[in-house]
Order: sequence, then structure tokens, then C-alpha cells
Amino acid sequence: MDIRDQIGFVTTSIRAKRLHSALTGLGIAVGIAAVILLTSMGEGLQRFVLSEFTQFGTNLIAITPGKVTTMGASLGVIGSERLLTLEDAEALRHLPGVEAAVPMVQGNVEVKAGTRTRRITAYGVGPEMDRAFRMYVGSGHFLPPDDPRTARPFAVLGHKVARELFLDRNPLGERFQIGNQPARVIGVMEPKGQILGFDMDDTVYIPAIRALDLFNRDGLMEIDILYREGLDADEVVAAIKRLLLARHGQEDFTVTTQQQMLEVLGSVLGMLTVAVGALGGISLLVGSVGIFTVMTIAVRERTGEIGLLRAIGATRAQVLGFFLLEGTLLAGLGGAAGLAAGLACAATAKFFVPLLPVHTPWSFVVLAELLAMAIGILASILPARQAALLDPLEALRSE
Repeated sequence: MDIRDQIGFVTTSIRAKRLHSALTGLGIAVGIAAVILLTSMGEGLQRFVLSEFTQFGTNLIAITPGKVTTMGASLGVIGSERLLTLEDAEALRHLPGVEAAVPMVQGNVEVKAGTRTRRITAYGVGPEMDRAFRMYVGSGHFLPPDDPRTARPFAVLGHKVARELFLDRNPLGERFQIGNQPARVIGVMEPKGQILGFDMDDTVYIPAIRALDLFNRDGLMEIDILYREGLDADEVVAAIKRLLLARHGQEDFTVTTQQQMLEVLGSVLGMLTVAVGALGGISLLVGSVGIFTVMTIAVRERTGEIGLLRAIGATRAQVLGFFLLEGTLLAGLGGAAGLAAGLACAATAKFFVPLLPVHTPWSFVVLAELLAMAIGILASILPARQAALLDPLEALRSE
């Protein structure tokens, strides 16, 4: 028998047991569909978070107060001998290769303009924040480069805050109340939308010194460094540490590069993708048990047929190949059906929930089909070997 005859023999056998074949393939199809849907959601989430995280660029370094402990958690303000200050930010700004040093203070505050009141997130920042984080002013301008200690009470509004507080009026030059402080609007940011769950349009930016007073804080929450592209991040980190060690007398701060953040984030999200894929793998395991069971029953039901094949000259290797090919074909067809179902479910989910991050790489599709066929081969090995080892005379006598 040539390969075409062998394939014809196997397909005829599958068509003769349509119900058995359909139920066997269904187990694999459900598993593959679950794997495709779950891993697509996991991969989509990973790409979404990384794209959100990297839209500010990759040449950023974050400095936070407190030394990272062996447990991997920052001690923050509590564990610091000396807090990060505006003077630290000013000193860092003059390091070679540093293009911007942005002091950062954040808190929740109530803003009021006339009779309209909102509670929003306020960021105390430096005048270089918009450039460092690639954010753009829609009208007016960002905070001016005042003396950090005596910065004027100016504010830049997020797009949504400006619309909610001042309706259709031009807010530039308008005065409003932020917490217990008066402020004057000098700019409105372009719409930015949400980033990692934070609505960047529902914010207000004020000078860091004003935020320290507003939130009654003694030190900064963070200093973000933008360094020139092309520089070695490790060299910039070393320069930052030398400067802060000289100012603080000890390493009571933590320096984290954007690359380190991305690596940690990527590893966590990668593990999440593997975990959700493993959940779908449970269905594949059930499907493999189904193939093993059906193929074992098929050997017992077709003992006489196997004896006849052996009697007319089929070798043990050919009998082994018949059953392996049948199991592989069943799994392959089930896998193809599962791929179609999984891709359809992913597309449907994205259509009805556009914000749901779903992405299915073609490598996942190919690997899923190969996995289905590999499961078919592995689940068919024992039944196929059992069929190949049958004695022809005993097999014919059973008929």
C-alpha cells in the first residue's frame, strides 16, 4: 500500500464511525479553542500594558526614596534617613547627559471654579514634565521654569477637567481653587485618555513646591530622569548614585531604569499568559484521554480487520502507522475546528468589548495545531502498538 492508499484506508475508517470521530475530535477542539482564547487574551494584555508603559519612551529613570530591601519592597519615606528634595532634583538636572529631572508629588484633591466642584488627581511636577513624558499642551503653555522654591501658583488642566470646570469658556487666565490654594490656569493639555487605569485627562498639574504644601509633605514621592538617547543607562545610573550618595551620605534611595521596569513587567505578564494557557491545557489533557480511549476501543473492535491485514501482507510497521495516522488525523481535524472556534470567540469578544486587549499571533495558531497533532500521536502510541503486536492467526480466529 502506498501513502495514498493508507490515507484512504484511515479516512474511510474515520467516516465509518462518524459519531465516535466527532466526539473524539470535540475533546481536542474544546481544548485548542480554550488555549487560543485564553492565550490571546493574555498576550493581548501583555502587549497592551507594555505599549502603555513604553509610550513615555525608554530612556527614563525613576528615583524613589527608601532603599529596596532583600524582600524586594521599597521602604519609602518611612525607611529614609533623608527624603528626596527639590534640591536633589535640581542637582540631578545638571548631570552630564541628563535632559530633564522631574520632581513628582501626587495626591487627590478637590478643585472648584465658581459653583462647579470636582475631586481629581493633582500632580506636583517640574516645568520639564511635558517634555520628559511626551505629553503635549493643547492651548496655552506648560508650567514656566520658575525658581522651584518660589514657583508661582499656576496650573495646567487636563482636557476633561477644563471642560467640566469651565464648560465652553476658554479657561486660560481663569482663577480657581485647588484644595486650600488659589491658582490660575495657564494651559490645557491635549486629550490623552487612560494610561494603565489612570485618566490623564482628569488631572491638574501644579508646581511641585505647591503640591508639597497642599498635601503637607516634607519630601518628593519620586524624581524622574530623562537622559539623552544613545547613552548607556548603567553609566547614567552610576552618576546618579554618586551624586545622591554625596548629598545624602548613604544609599537611602532606589534607582530603577525603564528597562528594569519593562523586564519585570514583561516577566510577570509572560507568566500570566502561560498560566491562562495552562488552564486551557487541562481541556487538552481531557481530549487526549478521549483519543486514547477511542483508539483502544477501536483496536478491540477491529481485531479481525487487523488479522486480515496481517494475513494479506501488511507488516507490523504498517499496522502501527495506520493507527498512529488515524489518531493524528482525528486530533488534527479537532485542532483545526478548535482553532476556528477560538479565533471566532476572540474576534467576537473584541467586537463586543473593544477595550478588551485580544491579540492572537500566528505563531500561537501554528503551535496550537502542532500541539493537537502531537497529542494525537502520543495518545495513539499504546493502542497502535497493541494492534501491531497482535498475532494474525489469533486475530482472525476472534472474527
